[in-house]
Amino acid sequence: MVVIRLSRGGAKARPFFNIVVADKRTRRDGRFIERLGFYNPIAKDNEESIRVAQNRLTYWRGVGAVASPTVERLLKQAAKKAPAAAPAA
Repeated sequence: MVVIRLSRGGAKARPFFNIVVADKRTRRDGRFIERLGFYNPIAKDNEESIRVAQNRLTYWRGVGAVASPTVERLLKQAAKKAPAAAPAA
């Protein structure tokens, strides 16, 4: 089974997570199929905290990949922020 989950990077006490597509049986920080974006939990106000390639996310969900509960929560948060940040036409 293919899952969309977080892979930890960064230094001790300074976490940084990549949002990756991986086989469920691989280790958390092990081999992955594709990197879809990132999540920076300690981003400052002027820094980007989450970025996801929406077209690739849609593709992987279309072929049966399941997102972890944490990734689902982050994607919902990003969706709420995105319309507010978009300029009005």
